[in-house]
Amino acid sequence: IPILLNDAILSAKMAEELLKENIYVISFSFPVVPQDKARIRCQISANHNKEQLDKALVAFEKVGKALGVIR
Repeated sequence: IPILLNDAILSAKMAEELLKENIYVISFSFPVVPQDKARIRCQISANHNKEQLDKALVAFEKVGKALGVIR
């Protein structure tokens, strides 16, 4: 699942901060994706349970707000 951030530095920082919350995502930026189309990629599996998904959502909200991605 790609989450478009369109900023390479922001994408890398978000991935770094999510890892501190024990959520592993990958940051992609140019030349892997087009210039100004940086993103993080999440992989969700049918093996993830509701508790794990809820934990990820809480982490995304916390980091997203701290970085100004979410208001």
